[in-house]
Amino acid sequence: MASNPDSHPSQPPALPDPTRVLEIIDGMRLSKAVFAALELGVFEALEGVHLDAAECAARFRVNEDALGRLLDACVAAGALTKSDGRYRNTELASVYIRASSPATLSGYMLYANRITWRLWEHLEDAVREGTPRWEQTFGAKEGIFDHFFATDSAKETFLSGMHGLGLLSSPRVAAAFDLSAHRRVADLGGGTGHLVAAICNRYPEMEGIVFDLPGVAPIARTRLAAAGLAGRVRVAEGDFFRDPLPAADLYCLGRILHDWNDTMVRALLRKIHAALPDGGAVLLAEVLLNEEKTAPLSGLLQSLNMLACTEGKERNLTEYRALLEREGFREVRGVVTGGPVDAIYALRS
Repeated sequence: MASNPDSHPSQPPALPDPTRVLEIIDGMRLSKAVFAALELGVFEALEGVHLDAAECAARFRVNEDALGRLLDACVAAGALTKSDGRYRNTELASVYIRASSPATLSGYMLYANRITWRLWEHLEDAVREGTPRWEQTFGAKEGIFDHFFATDSAKETFLSGMHGLGLLSSPRVAAAFDLSAHRRVADLGGGTGHLVAAICNRYPEMEGIVFDLPGVAPIARTRLAAAGLAGRVRVAEGDFFRDPLPAADLYCLGRILHDWNDTMVRALLRKIHAALPDGGAVLLAEVLLNEEKTAPLSGLLQSLNMLACTEGKERNLTEYRALLEREGFREVRGVVTGGPVDAIYALRS
């Protein structure tokens, strides 16, 4: 039987581009490589100087070949440069990774390496049970907030990380809405005071209060003094769940509500509503998920982080509106800022 000249052997279907899957695999390795270099002190040692792998290995008392591999990976990651076998920080590392930089994110990175990394080892169990992984990971029932303040070093690391993120996000949050009708802003759980500072810098007539736990207060006062705001912003000590709130006509909550379940969120919003005068408002700085909860990726990963670490989660604007309106707020509006967190503003009914 003669063959059909028009017939061709069937071709296997083209496979999709695997690049994204390979990037996912390498994502974990990239994070850990930079975290390890940070823990070793690489970015402090390479600020403003060129050192080779042997010099770095002698300084850190580590294996030269192994360190060379780590340094080369940091070059590929954009954190270091290499010329004639000698390494130096990139501008990115000098500003955001070097621990002594005023804008450093190193505290957040160190916490990710020391705590979050280990909690995420048990993410499957967190998904199965819907609960955080502190006891499973560390053998103790302490939660994230107990750990933050367990030692002075842990406290400094956490607050440094939050301050670095705040320098990126707070000016955008302060600019998201017209806040000129308000005269006194109180940031509850305000940490180093970066959000109050951003609002007061934008509105020269505004007075500010940072309200946080006693252990945070000295650090907040130091940061505010360095920002030239010691005369306009005071620091008040207390627990926003247990203690009376300082008087203000604008209360801020920056990266607070995502730590808590809906019951705790409603209780705090109810307390804020009761403390506000007529015309008062609340300003939230939180990641806003889209309505389908499929973006942004950073927010969805943070929501999984909240699952592993806390009782909370990230939410979309519809969910925040429902929580706020249930506790008596109105005219709830949200703005996607383009920064690490977004902004939600609501008036007291």
